[in-house]
Amino acid sequence: MVQISIVIPFLNEEESLPELYRWIKQVMAERDFSYEIIFVDDGSSDGSWKIIEDIQFNDAAVKAVKFRRNYGKSAALNVGFEHTSGDVVITMDADLQDSPDEIPDLYDMIISQGYDLVSGWKKKRFDPLSKTIPTKIYNGVTRWMTGIKLHDMNCGLKAYRSEVVKTIEVYGEMHRYIPVIAKWAGFTRIGEKEVQHQARKYGVTKFGLSRFLYGFLDLFSIMFMGKFGKRPMHFFGALGTLMNFLGFAILLYLSAAKLFLSATGIANRPLFFLGLLLIIVGFQLFITGFIAELVTRNATERNKYKIEKTI
Repeated sequence: MVQISIVIPFLNEEESLPELYRWIKQVMAERDFSYEIIFVDDGSSDGSWKIIEDIQFNDAAVKAVKFRRNYGKSAALNVGFEHTSGDVVITMDADLQDSPDEIPDLYDMIISQGYDLVSGWKKKRFDPLSKTIPTKIYNGVTRWMTGIKLHDMNCGLKAYRSEVVKTIEVYGEMHRYIPVIAKWAGFTRIGEKEVQHQARKYGVTKFGLSRFLYGFLDLFSIMFMGKFGKRPMHFFGALGTLMNFLGFAILLYLSAAKLFLSATGIANRPLFFLGLLLIIVGFQLFITGFIAELVTRNATERNKYKIEKTI
């Protein structure tokens, strides 16, 4: 029986990996945990995979998956979750900014306090302003839109009950919204723990402004999928019906004005074109809803990645 599965996605972290591995092993030994570490190489171009092969050769508690190319953190986490067998799953970044010393307390919050998911909160951060300011904005908007009161939604250091990671699906940039995905899946006992944040010791951050933009787009996707993912016609159909009703009402009014009030120049009035536009858009939304229903009912698996090696 494995108590803790630790999933670590990484990209070009050859300098950090040996130190991180030794640190985790020390913490696990001090508390006598049964554990496994799942490293997921997201298409590294440095010597990271060779280091993982050497570690795994000498330690049966280590598993590893290597992607043929870079797919992103969400893909790495999703594949890592598939390989877990522990009662509690811990995720952490490989850059040494997440402290393995936090693992025992996170484990206790899941097992003893009954949480489904516990997210770390890096109250004191050592990141540049170009990362911390967008993160604060993103977290504030996410709290407002989802109602999940977490200070640091995207903290890489999280703990999950095993059922959570075996139920949810993570893709795109959705790793930022795992608490939201978990909530929509019915796992509502979501907690938070203030955790240590270390200054980056090696390498450079992989954060960029493009990820910040894509993150907000994915937030809207998450909100839509959570409410209408299984019934898209309810969204598009309702919107289409409203627009059709307004369009027909406008044209009916103009027709009555022409017939009973002898109004002239109706076809040249902006209101006439607005009515036509509403009807056209309304029918398009109806068609979109039908297509979305067909896609939803015949959807295939998204998470298929080219894996080069598994050890």
